[in-house]
Amino acid sequence: MIDWRRLRVLRAVDHYGTVTAAARALHFTTSAASQQIRQLGRELDLVLLEQQGRGVRLTPAARTLLAHADAIQARWEQAQVDLYATSDKPAGLLRVSGFPVAISTLLAPMAAALKASHDDLTVQIQEAELRDSLDLLFEAGVDLAIIEATPENPPLNDPRFDQQELLDDPFDLVVAATHPLARRTEVALAEAATEDWIAPLSGSTCHTHTFSACTAAGFTPAVAHRAAEWNAMAHLVAHGLGVALVPRLAHIAVDPPVVRIPITGNPRPVRKLLTCTRRGGRTHPAVEAALGELKLIVPAALA
Repeated sequence: MIDWRRLRVLRAVDHYGTVTAAARALHFTTSAASQQIRQLGRELDLVLLEQQGRGVRLTPAARTLLAHADAIQARWEQAQVDLYATSDKPAGLLRVSGFPVAISTLLAPMAAALKASHDDLTVQIQEAELRDSLDLLFEAGVDLAIIEATPENPPLNDPRFDQQELLDDPFDLVVAATHPLARRTEVALAEAATEDWIAPLSGSTCHTHTFSACTAAGFTPAVAHRAAEWNAMAHLVAHGLGVALVPRLAHIAVDPPVVRIPITGNPRPVRKLLTCTRRGGRTHPAVEAALGELKLIVPAALA
């Protein structure tokens, strides 16, 4: 019989990319993690790791074994769902993660609603960006995450994760209250082509959204300032130092005030937010309750 603990090490090597990173996540030494995989290979009479430069990579046999290991993990998640399905209502601990805007506009009100309606359910929220949320899901550190759709996401058919669309978060053009566009109810992005721009930091997904939207509108933004936080960007805008694209879910409160103007045209700049669970875990009663509350919260959050 295959030792599941050794399969866990193999799955971790695949997820984290190296034996060292997998060992760190599993609280093993690197040599102990390597030994677990070698022992698994001896039990199956297979070579699971092979040298690649200074590191190692999984062999085709290891990839085949991983497909079965991921399927076993998904079945175990489903087994837990079936066991909890005998309960009349969600109970126990539900752990969720998300990036800051998702926490303030979606997860905090979701947790409050669940607390009011389910006395036996405790919700625990953890702030985490995309990579950390995926790691937490893989490690069973959280049960549900809100993530943004990016090129770094696993494919939708990834056997480890179940990703489903939650909402489209449109970007608004944000200008100072004294700006000539401030009285407009909508604006084409090209009308801001000659403005100074406040841009998100390079390397962030919102930086990519900003430049992609401007390119689609036919111009490259002239960046005057860069900032990481939406409120920091809004303060720069408020003082007349440029304009910016800010997602609708990002609440900004600055003095002097700024004005958000919906953008017309096609394609309209948006970011897609997803709910993500481990494969097989989406129908857990507590997760289902959370997803139900999120569907109710989304329209108000985007209003």
